[in-house]
Amino acid sequence: MSEKNFLADRFEAERQGLRAVAYRMLGSLADAEDAVQETWLKLGRTDVSEVKNLGAWLTTVIGRVCLDILRSRTSRREDPLPEQDGTVRLPDPVVTQLGRVSPEQEVLVADAVGIALMVVLETLSPAERLAFVLHDMFDVPFDDIAPVVGRTVVSTRQLASRARRRVQGATPGADTDNARKRDVVDAFLTAARGGDFEALLTVLDPAVVARSDGGTLVPSVVRRGAADVASQAITFARFAADAYPVLVNGTPGVVSFAEGRPLSVMSFTVRDGRITGLDILTDPDRLAALGLAV
Repeated sequence: MSEKNFLADRFEAERQGLRAVAYRMLGSLADAEDAVQETWLKLGRTDVSEVKNLGAWLTTVIGRVCLDILRSRTSRREDPLPEQDGTVRLPDPVVTQLGRVSPEQEVLVADAVGIALMVVLETLSPAERLAFVLHDMFDVPFDDIAPVVGRTVVSTRQLASRARRRVQGATPGADTDNARKRDVVDAFLTAARGGDFEALLTVLDPAVVARSDGGTLVPSVVRRGAADVASQAITFARFAADAYPVLVNGTPGVVSFAEGRPLSVMSFTVRDGRITGLDILTDPDRLAALGLAV
């Protein structure tokens, strides 16, 4: 086997793991694919004969690629932080039909990387996000991360620690039993379809926060409080002819359709049997890119 073919085989073996790193770093499935491709090109331009652990080397390379992309976004003032000036930018959801999760999707959403957590990651600085994702999610040593962010090991450790505190503070412990979470989501869906305001209030946490990302043409919205969220849920349910249970980033969610076209993807955060967070993607362009079908 030629060296080129050997490296190609090794890269393919690492591809899904690299894509998982890039998705957590970038929150975009398309950008994650681009980052993986750029990593492959860098591998082809680099002499790795002295590299002892190619998988670890590739992980740091894609980390550097993602860091450059995040810094470029920041310099162009793209992708505002969630809820900054009323703007909501939700990450791409990984949507799977029940019982049909592919191995590639399993890798992407492993470790319970739900939409709520991805939203918090969007609020971190590029360096904080890299240090947290590589170390806390992929066990990359700080000694390997420090050169990527251009910091000392001590400073890199502080970056991850600061990011960890923000993540933990913004994502308090949620229920992990998917069967129970599905019961809560189904109760929400039934109440919304039936226009049952009181039933919605029983399933929504009083301090629930609902974020809606409609893209460039539809104003994004952040709603707070059970009464406001319940009223909007009833209104929205009238437009959705069909709604189906799915997994969104590995946790119970809902995809709604109108006239055969996807209308929304809803992801839920459930704590103590009540919905504390609802993230709704209604951007028609991004929904179309997900390839959803009734």
